[in-house]
Amino acid sequence: MNTFARTLVLAGLGLFAASAPAFAHAHLKSANPPINGTASSPSELDLMFSEGLNLKFTGVKLMGPDKAAVTTGDATLGSSGDTTLVVPVTGTLAAGTYMVAWHALSTDGHKTTGTYKFTVKP
Repeated sequence: MNTFARTLVLAGLGLFAASAPAFAHAHLKSANPPINGTASSPSELDLMFSEGLNLKFTGVKLMGPDKAAVTTGDATLGSSGDTTLVVPVTGTLAAGTYMVAWHALSTDGHKTTGTYKFTVKP
């Protein structure tokens, strides 16, 4: 390999290494009720993330089939660690499709947001 090619390879590796912290965001891995799934009316929403969460700056909004906000309780971290957000659902949800809009701040300071839907069966 000539000097120029070696320099390009090393420069590329350096850029990749410098961008590695960008991969440290808290991404939603799974949820219960399941993402795009169907379930009975849940008593809570469980959102599992790829990184630890800063609870003070992490939360969800639950919207019903009529696009109205659904009342939820205060979010807590799951008993298995700081990667699971547990949000109590107040009351019984009527049948229909619900949207969860979430925002998360990982423990290393990166913000992420997203949405997903689930359906409550009749």
